[in-house]
Amino acid sequence: MKQFTVIIFALLVGCGLMAQVDRTTAPPAGKAPKINIEEAQKFELKNGLKVFVVENHKNPIVSYSLSLDLDPIVEGDKAGYIEMAGDLLGAGTSNRSKAELDEAIDFIGATLNTSPSGIYASSLKKHSEEVLELLTDVLYNPIFPAEELDKLKKQSLTALQTSKDDPGAIASNVSGALLYGKDHPYGEVMTEKTIEAITLDDCKKFYTTFYRPNVAYLIIVGDISLKDAKKQAKKYFSSWEMADVPTYQYETPKKYTKPKVAVANKEGANQSTVYLTYTVDLKPGCEDEIKVKVMNYILGGGTFAARLIANLREDKAYTYGAYSKLNNDELVGSFSASAKVRTSVTDSAFTEIIYEMNRLKTEKVAEEDLQLIKNLLAGSFSRSLEDPKTIAKFALNIEKYKLPANYYQTYLEKLEAVTAEDVQAMAQKYLTPENAVILAVGDLRAVRPKLEKFTDGTKVEMYDFYGDEMQTLPVPEGVTVDDVIGNYINSIGGKELLGNVNNVELGGVMNIQGMDLSMTIYSKKPNWQCVETFMQGNLVSKQVFNGVAGYSESPMGNVQLDADMVKSMEYQARMFPELYYLEDGFKTELSGMEIINGDEAVKLIVTNPVGNEVTAYYSMQSGLKIREVVGSPQGVIISNILEYSDVDGIKLPKVLKQSVGLQSFEITFETIKVNTEIDDKKFEI
Repeated sequence: MKQFTVIIFALLVGCGLMAQVDRTTAPPAGKAPKINIEEAQKFELKNGLKVFVVENHKNPIVSYSLSLDLDPIVEGDKAGYIEMAGDLLGAGTSNRSKAELDEAIDFIGATLNTSPSGIYASSLKKHSEEVLELLTDVLYNPIFPAEELDKLKKQSLTALQTSKDDPGAIASNVSGALLYGKDHPYGEVMTEKTIEAITLDDCKKFYTTFYRPNVAYLIIVGDISLKDAKKQAKKYFSSWEMADVPTYQYETPKKYTKPKVAVANKEGANQSTVYLTYTVDLKPGCEDEIKVKVMNYILGGGTFAARLIANLREDKAYTYGAYSKLNNDELVGSFSASAKVRTSVTDSAFTEIIYEMNRLKTEKVAEEDLQLIKNLLAGSFSRSLEDPKTIAKFALNIEKYKLPANYYQTYLEKLEAVTAEDVQAMAQKYLTPENAVILAVGDLRAVRPKLEKFTDGTKVEMYDFYGDEMQTLPVPEGVTVDDVIGNYINSIGGKELLGNVNNVELGGVMNIQGMDLSMTIYSKKPNWQCVETFMQGNLVSKQVFNGVAGYSESPMGNVQLDADMVKSMEYQARMFPELYYLEDGFKTELSGMEIINGDEAVKLIVTNPVGNEVTAYYSMQSGLKIREVVGSPQGVIISNILEYSDVDGIKLPKVLKQSVGLQSFEITFETIKVNTEIDDKKFEI
């Protein structure tokens, strides 16, 4: 059979009945297809609610999306309250508790979500009346329970602590503050203080002020007729009372006339997040929108065909991914290019990003590269049409942004019409690295010098997590390493008293990812240590070191410490390591001062005889250590000492907040014992 097939193929080719295919070149692009998008049907209620209906009878499902059209709002000293107000809408009504509301939604297999910008609900068609009754109960009768607000505030505070170790969150806060200013809705930063200040009245006021039908759209999508949609809209939403809703205007943020170069400190980080960003005047639906989208996808739109990926990942091996974004916005748009790179190539990464931006401005993109990106965007657009909600979104955009009625029907035609000349023109118009914030999030000492080449004679500024410029304080004249260490030793009890401590036992509790854990740390002279962690009385981990050997125990088994770890533990396991910092073999360096939680702290970098580095911060006011940063196999460990306890004249940490990578938790030592009996069996290997 195979031989017969080959003979037939040869005959067809020989007779000219089968053309030879040239596989060395891609086939030419076909004509852009016409997109048949049915216009959403729309009507308006007497209270000003605009209703859009998109019929789709393929599945017996109907969704209702209530969307508010509001100006951005400055939250000020209560930043975060708007998000909480949106969450609290779904936390119970005067007719149903939160549990009853959740049960009613689950019983009919529906979905109901609330947010600051609206309410979304979806269900089977046969339950549409029931889900609308639940939706409007939430809309008209929210009770804003105090206990739910307390829960949200606690969750927000926990998330805030976690985000302090997230380079992306740090970059977002700092870049927002630098681009817009912290008194602009896009530049505000949520803090512990703003979260604590939020009250129920703030949330209720947002709801009563802004949840009004005359600034809202109701989008109904699914297995429903226009006639039935009108009946439902009038039945459930006609009683919603209209009212004047405040509007806000903001000055357009001024562009930088030359690069603003900044570092956001992430102590001990072994890589940098590089972030180049600036504002752009790019409104939704403007004539440049499609052309500029093509240009950005060629630069760094997330595909392996993008130039930033090809350069920083494939060619230079600086990173796993490098991306750019160009966001349109009614108020002010933005451009950003970012990557996570090794600290040693922080400056090189910025250089290559700027190089690729400028190359698009000076060189026309190759036709095959342009066509590839246009094909990708066309495919993405076509796939989006499979979701009925996309049609409703299109209708809403046409209404909000005053777009031509056929804007989306002709989208693929406009996309296919983009030329290499258009791409170059868009690059020349929108790629302006000379106006950018050049921001690196990483270890301050290592990164700051690398950015000086971009400053054009200005200084590299330093910022903290909150987007506030760090106060670069010199160490007071005359203060030495001996002074700092001596003040600390005296503040926790003095050299003589500490020298008489033979052992310490610390018993603490903590919560990690919703799990309650207990920990006991046993320390004994000269450098013995045992750390046991329990969950519900069951041992989950144990680390033991007896001065010459050690092991780690977990449900996965036991691991003996290797020679390098043993050497490290010889110094790390000492109870009061500062007693030894002035001995031979230790290197110490005062590296300026920082403001930590309002406290002026001197920064001491200590390298022990085997090369391990510890960075410690000591309060200039109390002398106490308030932060310590050390490396570990799990990553950089940052320990903030929030409170000390006095036991027999010796101060030991009582409340400790630790973070490792993106995980953050607080330990409270409820049991602190000094010079009690500790069985040597605890330290047996």
